[in-house]
Amino acid sequence: MTADLILYELAAEDPELRFSPHCWKTRMALAHKGLEATRIAWRLTDKDIIAFSGQGEVPVLVDRGEVITDSWKIACHIERTYPDRPSLFGGDDAVALAGFVNAWADAVLLPAISRIILVDIHGGLAPADKEYFRTSREKRLGQRLEDVVADREGHLSIFRNALAPLRRILKDAPYVSGEAPAYADYCVFGMFMWARSTSSIELVDAGDRVSEWRERLLDHFGGLARSSPRATRIGEAP
Repeated sequence: MTADLILYELAAEDPELRFSPHCWKTRMALAHKGLEATRIAWRLTDKDIIAFSGQGEVPVLVDRGEVITDSWKIACHIERTYPDRPSLFGGDDAVALAGFVNAWADAVLLPAISRIILVDIHGGLAPADKEYFRTSREKRLGQRLEDVVADREGHLSIFRNALAPLRRILKDAPYVSGEAPAYADYCVFGMFMWARSTSSIELVDAGDRVSEWRERLLDHFGGLARSSPRATRIGEAP
């Protein structure tokens, strides 16, 4: 373990269940670099614990005293700070492409998935986090969580249609980044780990090339993602 690295990650009621898509981007990025961090469970109402970072969200990486927030900034930091380890982006020319994929995942996939799993996320939170999560999300969305996810089948269809660009890329290569995974893959994979960690709903059907890509990444780094705790039931379905 790299004792100088500390990573704060969002946790459910089960402290071992870490479910943030952005924290998963960072976890995969660290594994890609062959770096291990001391992982600290953080919950939504634990604002004081990361107050030192000057903001209130995770992931937060502390690297030998330097504090880095935001998964994209963390990725750029570890690429720059550990150049002797495998390139996270696949070279300087690929950084902008990874940035685009990251923005696409955040802008398109994250809201699409949230409309499928919001109630399930709420169901798995620690009691102290549930009220905060419900109040903040319902204020943002202008709807009850149950109303947001009421048409799950419709939301699933929208999400699966949104994966068309990913399917097209995976038709010609096993990974978004080509023959081997890199940060562009982890940007999308983090979204799937978010769902896997909080809901038993299957986002994609077996046989879909996106499902096959996800399975390969679940087994990558010695099964790092596959061995992580996951949701075993659908939460408080409406």
